[in-house]
Amino acid sequence: MPQGDYIELHRKRFGRRPDHFERKRKKDAREVHKRSQIAQKALGIKGKMFAKKRYAEKAQMKKTLAMHEESSSRRKVDDDVHEGAVPAYLMDRETTTRAKILSNTIKQKRKEKAGKWEVPLPKVRPVAEDEMFRVIRSGKRKTKQWKRMVTKATFVGAGFTRKPPKYERFIRPSGLRFTKAHVTHPELKCTFSLEIIGVKKNPNGPMYTSLGVITKGTIIEVNVSELGLVTPAGKVVWGKYAQVTNNPENDGCINAVLLV
Repeated sequence: MPQGDYIELHRKRFGRRPDHFERKRKKDAREVHKRSQIAQKALGIKGKMFAKKRYAEKAQMKKTLAMHEESSSRRKVDDDVHEGAVPAYLMDRETTTRAKILSNTIKQKRKEKAGKWEVPLPKVRPVAEDEMFRVIRSGKRKTKQWKRMVTKATFVGAGFTRKPPKYERFIRPSGLRFTKAHVTHPELKCTFSLEIIGVKKNPNGPMYTSLGVITKGTIIEVNVSELGLVTPAGKVVWGKYAQVTNNPENDGCINAVLLV
């Protein structure tokens, strides 16, 4: 059982303290005074770094506030008034400029969306290290325990060669190495057997990503050249990302959904 889950389990069973939200409110109120004390007492490089961080936060806050104020404002167009034009007070509406407001809104949405994966499985169960690796005893007396055998499905490149036993810390069994995945296209509603190009991100950590471990929720890159997908510019798409939706070591195959 992963550490930390027992807190959430206790909260589900028995709820929070009766004064939880009041305590939280007071803690947040005290946080301002604590930050002020740190700012006054910090000396040297620590003080400079703290001041720089606070300055960046305040600047970002001012920009956000100004953007929100601009989005709700209406301004008149400074065009020359034509002869015989109807006065503004006789019309129910005024011509306003909304181009800048629209562009600011689009920029803000892009910033919020950047760096986030829109994946079929946003949350997956974390895999413990004991479940991921098995300790391998080595040496003449079998006393050394620095080697680990990976118990999950892995991907290695086409020209992969194992290191000499003396230097190999992580052993990836050949029976658990996969080169192809059953990828489902969400729009076409079809499944294709595609070659794996590489492991983009394993949700359990960068070490598993570098080892090429494939668990449920892993983002892999697959070769979609045979599907005939093209970009708006007319170029053939070579590789696309897909998310693994099953546990390959249990099912004997990798099932994934293409990220469109």
